[in-house]
Amino acid sequence: MGNLGDSLGAFDCWKKSTVRGLIFLIGMMIVLLSFPHGSALAGSGKGNLIPLQPIIDRSSPGEVIELASGRYSGPVTIDKNITIQGDPTVIVVNAEATSTIMIRSDGVKLSGFTIEHDTNEQTAAIQIEGKDSEITDLHIQTQGYGMIIRNSSHATIQRNNITWMGADSASSSQKGNGIDLYNSHDSYIEANEITGMRDGIYLENSRKSIVQNNRLLHTRYGIHCMYIDGSSVMDNTGEENMTGAMIMGVKNTVISGNSFRKQSTNVHSQGILLYDVHQSSIHNNVVEGNRVGMNIAESSGNEIRGNAVLRNFVGIQLVLAEANELTGNQLVSNVIEASALDSPNNTMMENYWDSFQGLDLNQDGISEISYAINPFYEQLVSRNSAYQLFFQSPGMVFLSDLFTEGREQWTTDDSPRMSMDTGSDLNMSVERAAGSNVVWMLGLVLLDMATFIIIYMGVLRK
Repeated sequence: MGNLGDSLGAFDCWKKSTVRGLIFLIGMMIVLLSFPHGSALAGSGKGNLIPLQPIIDRSSPGEVIELASGRYSGPVTIDKNITIQGDPTVIVVNAEATSTIMIRSDGVKLSGFTIEHDTNEQTAAIQIEGKDSEITDLHIQTQGYGMIIRNSSHATIQRNNITWMGADSASSSQKGNGIDLYNSHDSYIEANEITGMRDGIYLENSRKSIVQNNRLLHTRYGIHCMYIDGSSVMDNTGEENMTGAMIMGVKNTVISGNSFRKQSTNVHSQGILLYDVHQSSIHNNVVEGNRVGMNIAESSGNEIRGNAVLRNFVGIQLVLAEANELTGNQLVSNVIEASALDSPNNTMMENYWDSFQGLDLNQDGISEISYAINPFYEQLVSRNSAYQLFFQSPGMVFLSDLFTEGREQWTTDDSPRMSMDTGSDLNMSVERAAGSNVVWMLGLVLLDMATFIIIYMGVLRK
C-alpha cells in the first residue's frame, strides 16, 4: 500500500506540473496574438526599412543629404542635382526588378554608403543617365550590374568596391558588368576594386575616357574596350581573370603601366588582347603567368614598347598583324617566346629574348645576329589543333629546327638586345622572373649533388 500511495502522489505532482505548463504556454500565445500583426517580426524583413524616396523628394536642388546609420529601401529616382552621403553602415537595399538608384539629373553626387542590389535582372545598383555625376567610395554588392552609365559625359567614378553577391556557380552570361559605359564620353574611372563580375569595366562607343589604377579580380575580362577613341587605360592591375584587358576596335588609345598576372584558367586566357587596334601606344605593361602574354591580332600602326612579358605559355602572339613597331620589350621565361602567323612588315628592334644566343662583336649591347620567330608550330596547330599534344616533344622541336621555308618572310628582330634593360621601370619584375630560373637551376644542381652522395655512400657500404 505504501508503494501505491507513493506512486499516486508522484502522478498527482506530474499532473499538476503539466497543467501549469499548459496554462503558461496558453498565456504566452494569448500575449503574442494580442500584438498587432507583424510586430513580432519588427527586427527583420522590410518592416524596419526607412523609405529613401520621400527623403529625396523633400530635398531641394543643390542640397546635401547626410544619411544616418540604418537600412533604407529602394528603388529610388533622383531627378535633381543633390548630394547623398553616408558611411558603410548606411545600407540601401532593393530586391525589385529595377535599378536601385536611377540618376536622371546632371550634377548628382553619391558617396560613402552601401548598396545591396538583390535582383538578377538586367538592372544595376546605380544607373546614370545625367551628366557630371560623381560616384565615390561606395560599397556595392549586386546580383545584376554594379553601375550602368548611358548617354552621359564627365562621370567621375572613384574608389568604389563592386562585388558579385549572387551564386558562386553563376556563369559569366548570368552576371552583369561591374562598371558599364555606352556612348558616354570624358569619363574618369579610377581606383575601383571589382570582383567576380562578368567584365570588370566595360566601355563601348565612348571617347576620351580614362581608366586608371583599378583592380580587377575573378572576372571574364578585367577591362573590355570596344570602339573607343582617344582614351587611356593606365596603371590597372588584374589577376585570375579569363583575360586581363580585351582591347577591340580601338584607335588613338594609350595602354600603359598595367599589370595583368595569372590569366591562365581558360584555353583562351591572355594578359592583353589587341584586336582591330590601330595607331595606339601599348607600353610599359607587365603580363606575367598568363596562357598568352600579349595577343596582337588584325592590328596595325601600333607602338608596342618597353613591356615585360614574363613566364607565359606564349609570350607574344601575332596573327594577321602588320606594320606594328615592337621595340625594347623584354621576354623572359616564356615557354614559347613569340609566334607569328600571316603578320608581315612588323618592325622589331632591340627586344630582349632570354633564350636567344646572340653575338655582340662591337660590344654595343646589340647582337649582330638577328632573331627570327619560327612559325612552324603556329602553322601546324592552325591546320590541326590536335598537334598541340606534341608541343615541345623531341620530334616537334627537331622538325621546328629543320623548318626554313619562307625564312625571309619570318617576323624578325634585326637587332636583339644582349641583356635586359637595367634602366627600365619594369626591371624588378623581369629580375624576379629571371631569378626564378636561377633558383630552379640551383635546385637541380643540389638535387644532382644529393643523388650523387646517396649513390656514393651506397657504394662505400658495399
